[in-house]
Amino acid sequence: MIKYALRLTGLAALLMNAAWQPATAASFDCSKAEAADETAVCADRQLNDEDVEMAVLYTQLKPLLGMGARGDMEDEQAAWLRRRAACGADRACLGKAYQERIQQLRGGFEALSKRGPF
Repeated sequence: MIKYALRLTGLAALLMNAAWQPATAASFDCSKAEAADETAVCADRQLNDEDVEMAVLYTQLKPLLGMGARGDMEDEQAAWLRRRAACGADRACLGKAYQERIQQLRGGFEALSKRGPF
């Protein structure tokens, strides 16, 4: 039940955000994108959608964590951004990076739901 509600909330936010900001990926402004990874994300609808999903999951999960876990998550996100940048414009590499990060963030929600009750 909680998993379904979290997924539904994430999907609704994802769709609203994607419809709202067509020239903007979720985590950065495409009009200001200069790095190869950012311009590739902005140029590819699938990567842009994955960026939106990743950013929504990150934004929703972050306030649910305790301070120490939140700091760890911020460090993980910074490390992931460096890995994404290392992909440059390689769309296959970027897609893999996004899928891995999305799975990690979903895992964070699953871990929280197992700790219940809420």
